[in-house]
Formats: sequence, C-alpha cells, structure tokens
Amino acid sequence: MESILTTEQRNSVLFTMAELVRKEQKDILEANALDMSGFDQNDLAMYDRLKVDQEKIDGMILSLQQLAQQEDPIGVERFHFKHESGLDVYNKTASFGTVMIIYESRPDVTIEAGGIAFKSGNKILLKGGKEALNSNLAIVNLWHKALDKNGISKDWVTYLNYDRKQTRTFLKNPDQKIDLIIPRGGERLIEFVKDNATCPVIVSGRGNNFVFVDKEADTEKALEIIINAKTAKISACNALDKVLIDKNFPDYDGFVKELIRKLKDFDVEIMGGKGFNDFEGVKTITDELIWYEEFLDYKIVLGEVSSAQEAVRMINKYGGGHSASIVTENKNEADFFLEAVDAAAVYHNASTRFTDGFQFGLGGELAISTDKLHQRGPIGLQHLVTNKWYVYGNGQIR
Repeated sequence: MESILTTEQRNSVLFTMAELVRKEQKDILEANALDMSGFDQNDLAMYDRLKVDQEKIDGMILSLQQLAQQEDPIGVERFHFKHESGLDVYNKTASFGTVMIIYESRPDVTIEAGGIAFKSGNKILLKGGKEALNSNLAIVNLWHKALDKNGISKDWVTYLNYDRKQTRTFLKNPDQKIDLIIPRGGERLIEFVKDNATCPVIVSGRGNNFVFVDKEADTEKALEIIINAKTAKISACNALDKVLIDKNFPDYDGFVKELIRKLKDFDVEIMGGKGFNDFEGVKTITDELIWYEEFLDYKIVLGEVSSAQEAVRMINKYGGGHSASIVTENKNEADFFLEAVDAAAVYHNASTRFTDGFQFGLGGELAISTDKLHQRGPIGLQHLVTNKWYVYGNGQIR
C-alpha cells in the first residue's frame, strides 16, 4: 500500500466513488433487497438500519461529495515553538495508519466510514454484520473500482468477511498492524471488541438519552422536543429513552396526561417510576435496571424529580454518556444542567436527535464516541487523526 497519497488523489477517489454509487445504485439496491429478504422484521431498529432506499443512496452520494470538498485534515499545524537553541518545533496532524471499524447492519457505514478514513489518509478495514453482507460487498466492489480508476491500490479499503470466531482470532492476533478499532453497534458488540482487541478502541457507545422538563419549561416546547426525540427515528443512538419531570411543574397532571396522549398516538409503550401509578396508560416499573437500558424501540420511561440537581444525579448515574437535554426558560438552570451533566452532547430547549456528524457540521461521522479519549461525540473527518512532532535543526545537540 502507498504510504502517502496527495490530497488531490484522495479527493479524486471520493468523487469517483460518488459517481459510481449514482451510476450503479441499482446493484446496491438489489443486493440490499437480498439482505432484507432474509431478515427478521420484528427487530425494528435493526431493520431500519439495514434498509437502503433512495434517500440513503442520495445520502451516500452527498456524504462522499462533501468529504471531497472538505479541507485536508492531515498536516494541519497545531503548535509552533522556537527553541532557544534555534530549533523550530512544530506539531501537526497525522493519519493513524490503519483503522478498523466493526459495525452491525448499516450498509451506509461502508460508505461513510470508508470515506472519512480514506480522506484522512487511513487505510480502512471494514467488518460488517452478516445480515448486511450482500449490500456491503456491493459497496466495497465500488470502492475497489474507484481506487482502480485512480491507479491506487485496493488495499486502502478492505472488507473482512469473517464470522465471530474468525473476528476474535483476528482481533487477538491480527495479520497486519492495526492502529485503532471502532466498534459501532450494541453493547454486546462493544464488549466483544474491548475484550479481544490488542490495540486502542474508541467506544461508540449506547444512547440511553434523557430529557429533563424543568418547572420553568415551556409546555409546547417540552412536548414537541420529547415527541421528536422519541419517535422521529427509533433506531438512532440519539433517540430519547427517558424523561424526567420536575414535580413542581405548573399543572403537572395536565402536562403528563397530554404527553401520554401524544406518545400513545405513536404507539409508544410508556413506563413510569414513582409518582406515575395513577396515570392511565403507564406501566409501573418493576425492575430499576430498566433505567440503564437503551431501547431502540417505541418505549419510554417517565420519572419524577424534585430539582435540576436530582435530574443531573440520575442522568449521570443511568445515562449512556451520549446526549441529554433540559427544557426550561430559566437560563441559570440551563447553564447548571449543561455544565453538570456528564455526556458527549448537552442541549438546552432542543431535541437530542441533533447529535450527529452532519447536523454538527462535520460532514458525516465515523461513529459517536462516548469515550473521553481522544475524541468525544461525533467523530468526523477532523478527528480521525493523531499528531506528530516535526523538529527542524541545523546541527543542534543537547
């Protein structure tokens, strides 16, 4: 594999890939239809992630075009220091080398992850789930065509068609140097990778996102934010799972009843903690462990708190470290919440559904990290780099 590709070479491959996806989208759709025909539709979240339609094809093309138009993330100067000896010391961004991503179901990740990794000068190893094999192979075939058309080795994008046992063996004893692994999927997948990997792992963790309705919340804002965050896309890791409501909220009963009515319009299963036993349509929680769960389904848990401080304590205890939102007209309460909640993205009067690389202006994402090293939240093109020190001298010794 070539160790260095110019910005122009990488951009050319991305534009070529975008054109190939447009021209040969029928092959992708037919391959995806094969995958869909053998999939259990009872798993709504996985089914939604697996499906490729025209909207997703258009998104793939747009993602590639936007990546090609973004500034090169490699070689960006972060620091410059002139040493007393005359040495010029620079710190610049540099590619990792080889990045591996292990993911479930989503064929669009084969485009997005491949594009972000390639643009940032990294070789990418793609390990998708067996449920999306036909779709992934069709897309990787296009990656290889795009590389070939530009006279670049196909080794820059490699698909690992491994079963679980083969994947474990590869993680424990890879046949090539791997610099970074990103698991993107459920908790079982993440634990599997962390238990077996021998190189750094960035966890693209669970959601289990919270909205806190403060006593000074605007009722309409609160209702719209909760319904959007819960029902717009249940398969997304930025979807809402838990709602905490300040018991001092004016017309508390009226607000809860209206919230239940709106959630029922979307057939959401509603569960409630202490204080919700008397509300019709709410199932009583029988296992407190449910507060830790990410649902990826039409399910939600309602809880009652006495203050923003109590809400923060609950979110920091049970939340997945992904996203949390406060609905309030009190700026001081909002500022306290945003600073105190331990999550990758915190919101004031907005839906958690915005935690996304595209929405945050990154032009897509490799994953959404709930780790704190080396990047938190959406990992975009700018973040899939490490750094390197460049020292220029004229014979200096120490």
